[in-house]
Amino acid sequence: MTKKERFKKVIRFFQENNPEAETELEYTEPYHLIVAVILSAQCTDKRVNMITPAFFQQYPTIESLAEAKQEEVFERIKSCSYPNNKAKHLIGMANMLHAEFNGVMPSDISELQKLPGVGRKTANVIAAVLFNKPAMAVDTHVHRVSARIGLTTGAKNPFQTEMQLIKHIPEELIPLAHHWLILHGRYVCIARKPKCNECGIKADCRYYQKLPPKLEE
Repeated sequence: MTKKERFKKVIRFFQENNPEAETELEYTEPYHLIVAVILSAQCTDKRVNMITPAFFQQYPTIESLAEAKQEEVFERIKSCSYPNNKAKHLIGMANMLHAEFNGVMPSDISELQKLPGVGRKTANVIAAVLFNKPAMAVDTHVHRVSARIGLTTGAKNPFQTEMQLIKHIPEELIPLAHHWLILHGRYVCIARKPKCNECGIKADCRYYQKLPPKLEE
């Protein structure tokens, strides 16, 4: 099977079985989403969704977060990973967003990456989710699943994975494909023991095709 054929079959499966895939982070406005995505680094969406309701009660606007003290923000987010760094980044992000962007979330990926705590992955998430831009955010799930299925070959880092994926996925489907791969990696193609018997794309998966018969169960 060629890579082009594999992409075509995998995309068709997800289009038919998860046509409206979306982020599991809970948000109602751009400010909520960027805070949630920053918090989600090395942390589960479930944990982030437990933190954010009280967080937004305390800091309902970008301006209120910009004026917050780092130790106070830390107390609100201390149950997630790296709370010290994230508290600093959240306040810095809010200050820059307020001062340099008039509180309006930029849609340009380069502009987004100027914000503290916003790397390429976070910028791609914001661009794809809020603005439906053809941006492929690559987290650990996407990086692992893409290689395991055979959508990428020899990608040593998230950027290489991103470049290979956007080369073969139709532009209009890239924002959706990001969620397909994340959710597949989170619930089916899990890291330690993928649930191959539950997988709808195993017939087109390079990893599954190489499994010895006795290890298929």
